[in-house]
Amino acid sequence: MTQMPVSISFSDDQAAAWDALSTLLEQAGIDILGEGTTPPDAEAEGTLRAVLGKAGSGKTMLLAELTKALINAGVETVSGDYEGRRRKERRTLAILAPTNKAASVLRNRGVPATTIHRILYTPLYDPEYEKIAEWLAGNGPRPEMPDLGETALDRAKAFYDTQPSIPGALAAAGLRGSDFIKGWKRREEPLDVGFIDESSMLDARQVEDLQEIFQTLVLFGDPAQLAPVGQSGEMVFDTLPEASKLVLSRVHRQAQDNPILDLAHALADPDLTFEAFERQIEEVAQRDERVVWAQRVESDLMGRSPVLVWRNATRIRLIHAFRAAYDAPETELLPGEPLICDGLELPLKHRKKRIDLEARGLIKGAQVVYLGPGRRPGFSRLHVFGAEEPQVSASSIIKIEREGAEEPFIPYAAGMGAAFLHGAAVTIHKAQGSQWPDVQVFAPDLYAAARAGRTEAGIPLWKRLAYVAITRAEHRLLWVVRNRLGRPSGPLRVDDLGGKPAPFALQSPDA
Repeated sequence: MTQMPVSISFSDDQAAAWDALSTLLEQAGIDILGEGTTPPDAEAEGTLRAVLGKAGSGKTMLLAELTKALINAGVETVSGDYEGRRRKERRTLAILAPTNKAASVLRNRGVPATTIHRILYTPLYDPEYEKIAEWLAGNGPRPEMPDLGETALDRAKAFYDTQPSIPGALAAAGLRGSDFIKGWKRREEPLDVGFIDESSMLDARQVEDLQEIFQTLVLFGDPAQLAPVGQSGEMVFDTLPEASKLVLSRVHRQAQDNPILDLAHALADPDLTFEAFERQIEEVAQRDERVVWAQRVESDLMGRSPVLVWRNATRIRLIHAFRAAYDAPETELLPGEPLICDGLELPLKHRKKRIDLEARGLIKGAQVVYLGPGRRPGFSRLHVFGAEEPQVSASSIIKIEREGAEEPFIPYAAGMGAAFLHGAAVTIHKAQGSQWPDVQVFAPDLYAAARAGRTEAGIPLWKRLAYVAITRAEHRLLWVVRNRLGRPSGPLRVDDLGGKPAPFALQSPDA
């Protein structure tokens, strides 16, 4: 049996998964017990495994401990912001998530995660500033940079020693992204080991793309969540052979006093009705402040954590109620209004612009706060949650959907660029992969799903929806039972958002 981390107490199922993955890595030339590696075998057959478990089963803890063990064995983590000169003996690890928010959840737990999009493309650095990157990464001497100065280099080194981000370190030295990144290219060289969190959000094509990049690929996923739209209720790990699945079934002691997780796991009871489940929520709310039986939606929370709904019509009604509560004019946005990136509206010929936008975190599903108009028509200043450099100015197409209307209302827009929908309310499907300290679940929508009698993969749809919605809450769950919206206690804010002002604009192709 492979030695466990001395400071961690694994359950039996975690220990079994640790042993299985340790053996897999050893066969690939990475010995996490002996803390050593051998050069990768380019001819070796690729392997795919899945670690599956419900919320609280310890998937993230296992992923974090495996990451530490691989780093201690000499494996280099790849973040997507910079890669040093390729060495034949180098072994690499990338920890990926489908969205910026999901990646930031891991980063907040000390795991150096990035998005799948970021790993598909690599930045092209200006050769002059690449010398700094090589020095910070430990692959070269301290460079002579008379134009920049020794003090700036010291600032870059101090930043990198606390947070190993090359772009962040160069920004600390006083450089803008456009100074040192000259473009982006599709990844040509394969990588080694890939850990993919929130893999229930992936479709089959994404897994195929990842298998082309990684020789050893491990998916971490929750089988109780919702399958991607268009997958007929099937998740990518459902079709794997049973021998390739490592199942974590135990809910850990530290999670057992969490009433939110208790409610989520109660949904596994096949005889549980929606009405009985609501009675459980009401009873828990009477004795634990972490669960709230709410008579109305709290508008104060909607600017940072959206109300979770099932139906699009409900989402649109809540968004308009939110904007009316803050006296938002129909023709423009207020600073502090939340947005959700709905993709990039760019022709294929503008591939570089697409990569620029994606590299700054503006991918489909990204959560953003509007900070105000940019300096040029059609540009917006934005705060991108989960991005390493969250504040950016980008060409934007902002759409506000209207109930009963086929076309959304567009307050203003660039000719092309990043498209956004309002984010005060989102569907539970789109909330997968995200977490917020406080989460409001719009219960009348789940009641409608229960009345509809729909199922997904043999499980009532309302239970899957409730499970995903509830497990988005980190600290407090508000179960909203009435179709009402509370008045805000004050105006929308942006002063609580961290990050430096946007260092450069992501221009539209026609700018």
